[in-house]
Amino acid sequence: MNYLFIQNMAIQWDQISRSSYIRRIEALRSLDALHFTKPVTFFVGENGSGKSTLLEAIAVAAGFNPEGGTRNYVFSTFDSHSELCGAIRLTKGFHRPRWGYFLRAESFYNVATKEMDYTDPDHPSARLHEKSHGESFLAIAQENFQGDGIYLLDEPEAALSPQRQLTLLAEIYQCASEGAQFIIATHSPILLGMPDAEILSFDSGKVHPCRYEDTDSYQVTEMFINHRRSMLKGLLSEE
Repeated sequence: MNYLFIQNMAIQWDQISRSSYIRRIEALRSLDALHFTKPVTFFVGENGSGKSTLLEAIAVAAGFNPEGGTRNYVFSTFDSHSELCGAIRLTKGFHRPRWGYFLRAESFYNVATKEMDYTDPDHPSARLHEKSHGESFLAIAQENFQGDGIYLLDEPEAALSPQRQLTLLAEIYQCASEGAQFIIATHSPILLGMPDAEILSFDSGKVHPCRYEDTDSYQVTEMFINHRRSMLKGLLSEE
């Protein structure tokens, strides 16, 4: 039995205008539905391949603010979310998550600012602006991630050192083992190494399962580490 909070996602294309840029994103225009089978699902692909656009739409359909935060966050700094947000339909499991968070690198400053408005004596501010960018990201994970939660993360590695990415990987793995579900868009070869995660690639014109070793994130990193001099020579040599 599938115990995941979000089990299926479908796109109602009749809710998206014919002129929408969504229809020009190659991997998305051929996508009607996704079935989630693992507690941790990664979206990977080149910039502009549609992975963050789809993640945002799933987050909004799940009840999160487009700019991020918990379901209690209701604000808008700049209304930039796509038509896809209104065209996503989710099939949810029989039990409901106790908590959740939508973390996106792009608008994290706005969420950190708004966090101060949602505090009270019983729930003091984490004072995220007084921490470094990476410390704030990790603090969000450590204070909000728990078992029986649903978490959508858009490029969470953006502010994290390799060591802190390993810390985040361990946090995600532990919470997933306690019943949490994660859907993550990432370029990090460290996070993608998560055991027993499903990786969905948005490259090659369609969304499809992908082995860790076949991701560009792994292959480019592995090639650079093992063949750094020859790569740099070819990349930087004058024509």
